[in-house]
Amino acid sequence: MESVIRKWGNSPALRLPTTVLKEAGYQLEQKVDLIVSPGRIIIQPSKNIAYDLDTLIKGINAANMHEEISFGSPVGNEAL
Repeated sequence: MESVIRKWGNSPALRLPTTVLKEAGYQLEQKVDLIVSPGRIIIQPSKNIAYDLDTLIKGINAANMHEEISFGSPVGNEAL
Protein backbone atom coordinates (compact mmCIF):
# COMPACT_ATOMS: atom_id res chain seq x y z
CA MET A 1 0.00 0.00 0.00
CA GLU A 2 1.36 3.41 -0.91
CA SER A 3 0.97 6.53 1.23
CA VAL A 4 2.36 10.10 1.34
CA ILE A 5 4.23 11.84 4.15
CA ARG A 6 2.59 15.23 4.70
CA LYS A 7 3.05 18.17 7.03
CA TRP A 8 0.97 18.24 10.22
CA GLY A 9 1.66 21.40 12.21
CA ASN A 10 5.45 21.67 12.28
CA SER A 11 6.02 17.92 11.92
CA PRO A 12 5.86 15.44 9.08
CA ALA A 13 3.07 12.88 9.48
CA LEU A 14 1.96 9.65 7.88
CA ARG A 15 -1.73 8.78 8.12
CA LEU A 16 -2.51 5.10 8.55
CA PRO A 17 -5.80 3.80 7.18
CA THR A 18 -8.02 2.03 9.73
CA THR A 19 -7.79 -1.19 7.73
CA VAL A 20 -3.98 -1.14 8.03
CA LEU A 21 -4.20 -0.63 11.81
CA LYS A 22 -6.71 -3.46 12.18
CA GLU A 23 -4.74 -5.86 9.98
CA ALA A 24 -1.57 -5.19 12.00
CA GLY A 25 -3.48 -5.57 15.29
CA TYR A 26 -2.91 -1.99 16.49
CA GLN A 27 -5.40 0.31 18.26
CA LEU A 28 -5.80 4.06 18.57
CA GLU A 29 -3.77 5.57 21.43
CA GLN A 30 -1.57 2.44 21.57
CA LYS A 31 2.05 3.18 22.47
CA VAL A 32 4.56 2.10 19.84
CA ASP A 33 8.33 2.09 19.41
CA LEU A 34 9.96 3.41 16.26
CA ILE A 35 13.07 1.63 15.02
CA VAL A 36 14.96 3.81 12.57
CA SER A 37 17.72 2.78 10.19
CA PRO A 38 18.84 4.29 6.87
CA GLY A 39 15.91 4.13 4.46
CA ARG A 40 13.61 2.32 6.87
CA ILE A 41 11.22 3.10 9.76
CA ILE A 42 9.70 0.17 11.65
CA ILE A 43 6.69 0.60 13.94
CA GLN A 44 6.25 -2.05 16.63
CA PRO A 45 4.23 -2.32 19.85
CA SER A 46 5.95 -0.75 22.84
CA LYS A 47 7.12 -3.17 25.50
CA ASN A 48 6.92 -0.43 28.13
CA ILE A 49 3.30 -0.51 29.19
CA ALA A 50 2.27 1.91 31.92
CA TYR A 51 -0.28 0.58 34.36
CA ASP A 52 -2.63 2.72 36.42
CA LEU A 53 -2.80 1.43 40.01
CA ASP A 54 -6.35 2.70 40.60
CA THR A 55 -7.59 0.89 37.48
CA LEU A 56 -5.83 -2.33 38.49
CA ILE A 57 -7.30 -2.18 42.01
CA LYS A 58 -10.81 -1.61 40.62
CA GLY A 59 -10.37 -4.87 38.68
CA ILE A 60 -9.99 -6.93 41.87
CA ASN A 61 -13.06 -9.02 42.67
CA ALA A 62 -13.98 -12.22 44.52
CA ALA A 63 -13.32 -14.36 41.42
CA ASN A 64 -9.69 -13.24 40.97
CA MET A 65 -8.62 -12.63 44.59
CA HIS A 66 -6.52 -15.29 46.29
CA GLU A 67 -6.10 -16.15 49.94
CA GLU A 68 -3.19 -14.90 52.04
CA ILE A 69 -0.01 -16.91 51.48
CA SER A 70 2.35 -17.65 54.36
CA PHE A 71 6.08 -17.67 53.71
CA GLY A 72 6.86 -18.94 57.22
CA SER A 73 8.20 -17.29 60.35
CA PRO A 74 10.55 -14.29 60.22
CA VAL A 75 14.20 -15.31 59.83
CA GLY A 76 15.89 -11.91 60.10
CA ASN A 77 14.85 -8.39 60.95
CA GLU A 78 11.54 -8.37 59.10
CA ALA A 79 8.92 -6.04 60.50
CA LEU A 80 5.57 -7.66 61.17
